[in-house]
Amino acid sequence: MQPGNMAYDRAITVFSPDGRLFQVEYAREAVKRGTTTVGLKFNNGVVLIIDKRITSRLIEPSSIEKIFKLDEHIGCATSGLVADARVLVDRARVEAQINRITYNEMMPVEILVKKICDFKQNYTQYGGVRPFGTALLIAGVDSKGPQLYETDPSGALMAYKAGSIGAGRNTVMEVFEDKYKENISMDKAIGLGLEALEIATEGGLNAPAVEIGVVQKTESFEKIDPAKVQKYVEKALKK
Repeated sequence: MQPGNMAYDRAITVFSPDGRLFQVEYAREAVKRGTTTVGLKFNNGVVLIIDKRITSRLIEPSSIEKIFKLDEHIGCATSGLVADARVLVDRARVEAQINRITYNEMMPVEILVKKICDFKQNYTQYGGVRPFGTALLIAGVDSKGPQLYETDPSGALMAYKAGSIGAGRNTVMEVFEDKYKENISMDKAIGLGLEALEIATEGGLNAPAVEIGVVQKTESFEKIDPAKVQKYVEKALKK
């Protein structure tokens, strides 16, 4: 960073002369250093896939959780600071249950995403706090059909047919731009997601480090059993 800019990154509430909030940009850098996460819509739902990046053989892969269930019909995957993500997950779960108790119906996916983003945005404009150093891919199915959203540390959101966050985002998005097609089957969506993840991951995929979550119109959000994940990964690596 240039010396002239140094005075503008001391507090979250200070804009630089060119209109930037450096603390928010630093939070985005934390996301870029996180594990690669992908999400794809298919004909009947949405799939989320994440590489946990196991750095030591002494680590128990099951202890690392980066895919979360927010409500029966909504789940999310995170990249960046996982501890920050857990705070957002807890907040999202509370919002979903408040909506269910108040209106006796499931919360629309877009409304929940906006609630989370409003919460994240609050942490970009007050002194004494810092932005959340995490991005979320939020997948859900409601009356509008399958939906996939990406949220940013600034509180911005974007809907995608296929998206990615984390260290390998650019590589994954190039694969999706080239190969993704709408209304594909769940198996093809998982295969394409794993293919892109394998290309973006240094050292290739390791089945115990891969986590997959799926939500469909007729079924609630769930994580796929590790034995099935192993088969999906083996099939993807054979291509």
